[in-house]
Amino acid sequence: MPIHLLPVDVIHLIAAGEVIDSLGAVVRELCENAIDAGASRITVSLFPDKWRIRVADNGIGIELADLQQAATAHSTSKIHDRSDLFRITSLGFRGEALHSLAQLANLEIYSRSRHSCDGWHLVYNHQGEVVHQQEVAIAPGTAIDVEDLFGDWEARREGLPNLNHQLRQVQTVIHHLALCHPHVSWTTEQQHRPWFQIIASKTTQQIIPQLLPKVRAGDLQYVELKVGALVESEDTPVSERQKLPANQTYFPIAALDKSQTLNESQIQLTLGLPDRCHRHRLDWVKVAVNGRIVRAPELEQTILSGLARTLPRDRYPVCFLHLQIPPHYIDWNRHPAKVEIYLQQVEYWQAQVLQALDRALNFQTEQIDEDLTQTSRIGKLLTVAEQQGAYQIPHRAIVNEGEGLGLLELRAVGQVRNTYIIAEHPDGLWLVEQHIAHERVLYEQITTAWQLLPLEPPIILSHLSERQIEQLQQIELTVDPFGEGLWAIRTAPAPLLMREDIAAAITELSLGGDLQAAQVAVACRCAIRNGTPLSLPEMQSLLDRWQRTRNPRTCPHGRPIYLSFKESSLARSFRRHWVIGKSHGI
Repeated sequence: MPIHLLPVDVIHLIAAGEVIDSLGAVVRELCENAIDAGASRITVSLFPDKWRIRVADNGIGIELADLQQAATAHSTSKIHDRSDLFRITSLGFRGEALHSLAQLANLEIYSRSRHSCDGWHLVYNHQGEVVHQQEVAIAPGTAIDVEDLFGDWEARREGLPNLNHQLRQVQTVIHHLALCHPHVSWTTEQQHRPWFQIIASKTTQQIIPQLLPKVRAGDLQYVELKVGALVESEDTPVSERQKLPANQTYFPIAALDKSQTLNESQIQLTLGLPDRCHRHRLDWVKVAVNGRIVRAPELEQTILSGLARTLPRDRYPVCFLHLQIPPHYIDWNRHPAKVEIYLQQVEYWQAQVLQALDRALNFQTEQIDEDLTQTSRIGKLLTVAEQQGAYQIPHRAIVNEGEGLGLLELRAVGQVRNTYIIAEHPDGLWLVEQHIAHERVLYEQITTAWQLLPLEPPIILSHLSERQIEQLQQIELTVDPFGEGLWAIRTAPAPLLMREDIAAAITELSLGGDLQAAQVAVACRCAIRNGTPLSLPEMQSLLDRWQRTRNPRTCPHGRPIYLSFKESSLARSFRRHWVIGKSHGI
């Protein structure tokens, strides 16, 4: 057939089918518009049997003149010219959603502007033209009704997943928006019956426990970092430059002079602490950019690599990363649903994410400064016990190291079964398992400076299989034949050189795993064994070195290193809140 132009209604229907492909897409588009309108409360009502969705919000509302053209093709208040496409600051901007909904369903809008006393109800035809207009009494805000979705497109209805799957999609859409906009409260209904509710909070740390019932806010660490972006100048010291691709240079805010022009960015990270919170599936590593969750495989992989050797085997993190960055670094025009983007300077953002992860995993002094009265209370509690026992050392002050981070005031006071170090903490007591704490220290030292040294004389091993020999060569050990069935190991990891069981250690390394697994095995073998008695100075030294590690919460196998007992819990256990007179029956 000869080439010809498609009719306008066919063009619009094709475009509408790309933007609106499910019930979840309807909820996504309408809720994003509500958030753009400044809503702090959004109600989503579903009537699946009628293919109907209603989204109501308390946003700024829409003036009558805007309502009359709101559903026409490519009508929007959020961009005006071509250049605006490269500085998108809103969730919606293409002007496609309402017109697509008018094409695919029966569309009605109720709205009243905050600046007006008049509310309006408008009904639109499939071209987005107003066919009915009526003044109504409603509160400020907007409610949009979409009914008989895909009523004229049976093939689309039949091709969609079953109802339960679609409802899960809707739930996921709302959960994702709640993560990105924690200040918004959500109420959802099915057939006029309550479904689920999300209460607004200041940060995502209070939102995630509402989405994952088994997770508590205390299982999460929230970190907020401000970073800056600036093109380098000739007089910028070389030591402050961070060279990156595309001839662009970025600097931390702290390194910039106040007189310099700065494009501020912010990273918000909510991380499930690896010793308390993880998943069986890789389903909760989520990345958002400027208010919308997107597919960002490079950043997701950065999160996973940054948490390597902190989680148990076959466990995955709970992590929500939100980048709030200047809009000119993002191109949203990649996918109709705006779930895929072009992000400039990916390497830089990866480096910033790793910094945020390090901060979230480290012990921070601000975690214990909320109530300084706890310090004196636990101090008095332990002083009595010290006077009766053999462990007595002076109290130490907090040692400040690094940029804003420092050592917690952990004071070794004893040892249980030559396995657990008892440490006094300003907020209670900690039990630290000495072997895996030392294993974490050694592992990070080994990975930072992996060094193979010559063995004189070499270690001679026998009965090594071909696979074992390949494994030793893979981790860069020098292995030479030394006769029939004998092999000479001429290099070994530095920590093993002085060990009497070096031959057994090398045999263990030959049994499998990559270089990282070999480093874990070396750290585990060289760490202090449980059952080893330690002096107080040795305990204190181990505690201090352990706190300085990047990931002090778990060992390289993912086991928790410490157990904390808050002084408030101890006080409840000993009924210290009782009034003495009442406790004696007076």
